[in-house]
Amino acid sequence: MPLLYPKVKPNPLQKANLCSRLFFWWLNPLFKIGHKRKLEANDMYSVLPEDRSQHLGEELQGYWDQEVLRAQQDAREPSLTKAIIKCYGKSYLVWGMLTFLEEGTRVVQPIFLGKMVSYVENYDPSDSAALHEAYGYAAGLSACVLVWAVLHHLYFYHMQRVGMRLRVAVCRMIYSKALRLSRSAMGKTSTGQVVNLLSNDVNQFDQVMMFLHYLWVGPLQVVAVTALLWMEIGMSCLAGMAVLIILLLLQSCFAMSFSSLRSKTTALTDKRIRTMSEVVTGIRTIKMNAWEKSFIDRITRLRRKEISKILRSSYLRGMNLASFFAVSKIMIFVTFVANELLDNLITGSQVFVVVMLFEALRFSSTLFFPMAVEKVSEAVVSIQRIKNFLLLDEISQCYPHLPSDGKMIVDVQVFTASWEKASETPTLQGLSFSVRPGELLAVVGPVGAGKSSLLCAVLGELPPSQGQVSVHGRIAYVSQQPWVFPGTVRSNILFGKKYEVDRYEKVIKACALEEDLWLLGAEAIIEIGDGGTPLSEGQKARISLARAVYQDADIYLLDDPLSAVDAGVSRHLFEQCVRQALKEKITILVTHQLQYLKDASQILMLKDGKMVERGTYSEFLKSRADIFSLFEKGNEQSEPSPVPGAPTVISESLVQSLQSPRPSLKDAAPEDQEIENIQVTLPLEDHLEGKVGFKTYKNYFTAGADWLVIIFLILVNIAAQVAYVLQDWWLAFWANLQSDLYSGALVKEDEAVVFVLNWYLGVYSGLTVSTVLFGITKSLLIFYILVNSSQTVHNKMLETILRAPVLFFHRNPIGRILNRFSKDIGHMDDLLPLTFQDFIQAFLLVVGVVGVMVAAVPWTAIPVIPLGIIFFFLRRYFLETSQDVKRLECTTRSPVFSHLASSLQGLWTIRAYKAEQKFQELFDAHQDLHSEAWFLLLTMSRWLAVYLDVICAIFVTLVAFGALILAETLTPGQVGLVLSLTLTLMGMFQWCVRQSAEVENMMISVERGIEYTDLEKEAPWELGYCPPPLWPPNGRISFFSVNLRYNSDSPLVLRNLEAFIYPRGKYGIVGRTGAGKSSLIAALFRLSEPEGDIYIDGILTTSIGLHDLRKKMSVALQVQLKESIESLPAKMNTELAESGLNLSVGQKQLVCLARALLKKNQILIMDKATSYVDPRTDELIQKIICERFAQCTVLTIAHRLSTVISCEWIMIHTHCHLCSQQRCPAENSPTASPLRKSSHSRCRPFT
Repeated sequence: MPLLYPKVKPNPLQKANLCSRLFFWWLNPLFKIGHKRKLEANDMYSVLPEDRSQHLGEELQGYWDQEVLRAQQDAREPSLTKAIIKCYGKSYLVWGMLTFLEEGTRVVQPIFLGKMVSYVENYDPSDSAALHEAYGYAAGLSACVLVWAVLHHLYFYHMQRVGMRLRVAVCRMIYSKALRLSRSAMGKTSTGQVVNLLSNDVNQFDQVMMFLHYLWVGPLQVVAVTALLWMEIGMSCLAGMAVLIILLLLQSCFAMSFSSLRSKTTALTDKRIRTMSEVVTGIRTIKMNAWEKSFIDRITRLRRKEISKILRSSYLRGMNLASFFAVSKIMIFVTFVANELLDNLITGSQVFVVVMLFEALRFSSTLFFPMAVEKVSEAVVSIQRIKNFLLLDEISQCYPHLPSDGKMIVDVQVFTASWEKASETPTLQGLSFSVRPGELLAVVGPVGAGKSSLLCAVLGELPPSQGQVSVHGRIAYVSQQPWVFPGTVRSNILFGKKYEVDRYEKVIKACALEEDLWLLGAEAIIEIGDGGTPLSEGQKARISLARAVYQDADIYLLDDPLSAVDAGVSRHLFEQCVRQALKEKITILVTHQLQYLKDASQILMLKDGKMVERGTYSEFLKSRADIFSLFEKGNEQSEPSPVPGAPTVISESLVQSLQSPRPSLKDAAPEDQEIENIQVTLPLEDHLEGKVGFKTYKNYFTAGADWLVIIFLILVNIAAQVAYVLQDWWLAFWANLQSDLYSGALVKEDEAVVFVLNWYLGVYSGLTVSTVLFGITKSLLIFYILVNSSQTVHNKMLETILRAPVLFFHRNPIGRILNRFSKDIGHMDDLLPLTFQDFIQAFLLVVGVVGVMVAAVPWTAIPVIPLGIIFFFLRRYFLETSQDVKRLECTTRSPVFSHLASSLQGLWTIRAYKAEQKFQELFDAHQDLHSEAWFLLLTMSRWLAVYLDVICAIFVTLVAFGALILAETLTPGQVGLVLSLTLTLMGMFQWCVRQSAEVENMMISVERGIEYTDLEKEAPWELGYCPPPLWPPNGRISFFSVNLRYNSDSPLVLRNLEAFIYPRGKYGIVGRTGAGKSSLIAALFRLSEPEGDIYIDGILTTSIGLHDLRKKMSVALQVQLKESIESLPAKMNTELAESGLNLSVGQKQLVCLARALLKKNQILIMDKATSYVDPRTDELIQKIICERFAQCTVLTIAHRLSTVISCEWIMIHTHCHLCSQQRCPAENSPTASPLRKSSHSRCRPFT
């Protein structure tokens, strides 16, 4: 595991003895630390070797690969379930035998109880043999209870551990698959969907593994209990069992509904998380266009649909819980009514044996069995979704990168390929060229001509349909949109290579990064956040280029890296980096900077994916080929790119990749001694400490309903519980009456006796019906309130997030934000309402049971009071540590998602550098850290449960022997009631305490959600004062002593800016990359609040609402896109993939510019908006600006001379200052700049 986190302590479980393992004593030192202070990440024990992400993932991946190949041979669809069963089936079955033994001890307990009640019924003080026999039964009962306590928690511990291991293994497989996805497969999925798979779908494994065995244990126990009941009371027991069977059939019908609702809910959750992912990624654009309300409405609509499905499944869960609450009472009632109708006489002891046998079924058949049915039906949906993802197309390795002869060459022969197999027009057609060491191939062409696709073909990302590509040598790749990962600048450049000072300094100098690193601070320390903050686009482009140069590869594929930087830096990069540092390398440069073509060894001109011409610069001059004819209006053709379609069962590339060993970093890199771990920095987020406060509970409940509804809920719960415990109380009187009838003390034919029997039966019927009705009402009501709370909290979080300043998104990685909107909201939707209802039910049950026991036999208060005190302090001691661990579990989950999102963004770069193995190791490190917290949470929960149940077993022993000692003073009904309630309390007491602790732990998700409803907000969107509707009439902008910093402790990015922009003026803003050009726009839009004053047509920008300001300025321009749109498969109806994956970068810029078609504002701003389009399209845009926006103020930030040369004013920025502002004379003026006059050459830099 990479040394990503501080070294953790070895796990004491590895050396623990048997007793320590059974009773979890090895956790005691951690509880002591948690009692003294707040736990930190380095207090956690390291993950066990057998639970490591790499080991688990590789094991399951092996079984899955075998299953895919077997399915291919049998011409069927592969089954992920089969692979899981083969991997975990044997160990799971072995541990499953524990539950069989555990439930066996539970069935035996009523027999011992019956014998003890029978002894009291036939009490004879002189019969010492009967007394000794009774003591034997009491000892047997105590032993059964103790054995059950140990076995029950041993079983659940191992089942939860199997669930954890399966979840970790599947997560690793999903990430591993994500690293191998082809581009067409990327169009069929999204970051949001993969995050949802990793957060909510894999959660099902933790749940389903706990309850799965009850699918066979439950029915088996029903058979055993039926046999024992038949022996006790004959055929009248069948009436009660019929109730249970009807209930189980109903719950099986529920399972089908759960499955259907789950698949619909996950599809809606995918859409919501995907939209949320796009919002977080594009937050700057959203804020500058004042689209927050539109996106809030869109996500809220999706959430409303999702909640309607969640509510329906919650009601089904509520019915299941209500049945758990009431079914044993219904079964007992129906059985005794049937017994009366059959005129059977039973003893008091038989009454309580029947009651306890039905109670024995309470957990396994009426709680765990329906839970198993529900979880299995939901897990089936999740497994299907995960399987569909694992069967997406993979990239196939088309050719080896390292031949044995050591000859370096890129040779492309008659190459034809399409991103989509079904596409009629190939993306690239009939390309042929060769590049050798020391040669520079320049690739030019209009937007969408296929230039980036050509590099993808060399990378092996675009498999050929005809022809071949031979690549001999190691590749370094610089993508068109630069990718940097969270970490330091140095770690981004080294990218796993050893740090060599001289080599590093040369690379920094060649890539013009010296000045930037001096401005940023120590490059080894300065950390880059998610998305590359605080770097400018140009700085990110140069860091990506420096990464490539530092790799010292043989072949360099540079996808237009010069467009993101200013002209001076562009010239430096070309001269010092491309021509000097890479002079002995094979270099393929895609560019729109035509001034550098004369220095290229070869020029390749593309149009519509075809090679128009190839040759040297001099050959072009001799042939008088007009390079610019390529870029004439009307010739922009898009690259046919993947559009989401129907998934195939098994792709050919997937099977090929399974048959051949996967390329690993070790295979691809000969200089292993140079390799180090990639240092990705994903700091853990801060978390609160201590108990979850009452305010959090209040906010949570009142978010779902007002106080009247909550008070009604409390009253219904109390009423349900009173009816429930009165049944037990009433049963004791009825049992005494039955004993008298059986012994002959009373005669059934007596009218008074008949009246009493009917009276007892009538009241008992009323109590049973009340229990059922109140039970159903309280279950449905609490689910309704808590699911509504979840919806309200989500909507508040969403609105607060979109009201937060841009700085918030710079500080918080996308994975951290999505974690709260996926995992934490998922907990609030599903697990928390269920756990809360379970806790309230168990708590009221315990209170009721204790109350009845003490009322029936007052001396039971003697052991009950110390028991309650011990439980209270034990729970408090447990929560001190477990809440810290739960918070650590929540925070260690975020880096997993952040790493996944970052990896998907830089997928092509990672694959080009053969760094998949390194990034897989980083993912494993993040998973292992999360597993440390999860495993501790799991074992600590069992620690508490074991201690609670052992104390309960001692309590049962005291009551059992106490009842025998005081037999002379007690009736059979009292003994039976107290013992049966004590046994009920046995499981229920610890369940109540554990669920209360679980509720507190889960409320941390609510706490984290509510934390996001109270973030720092940017200025209000609207204020009392609104500018006039036609404001601004002229577009005059004035800057007075403007300073800007992005946060309170960062340096100034604008310093004492004084500038005046004339109405309807056309301004070009230039300057070195990172000089503060975009910061000027940030100040204008108030993305960060500037110091000083900015006036637009006489109105101070800080005196009006943000939306009133931002809606009046456009950050995109009108442009004719008809030809680019016409070439897309569905024209205007083409569905854009996530982040516009199915468009080229230039096309994406044109789409962004086209947004202005619907905005007619007086001020237009272009922030390097045409940097990735070809010169002819750029010229077209500038022409449209002059024609359509002649009466508007236009600010153009650009690096290309031709973009700003038509402007009336040029503003030059350097180091946070406005260096100068000069007016450009008219083009035909005698004083016109020679640069302006020569602008049509498009070959000279603007410096």
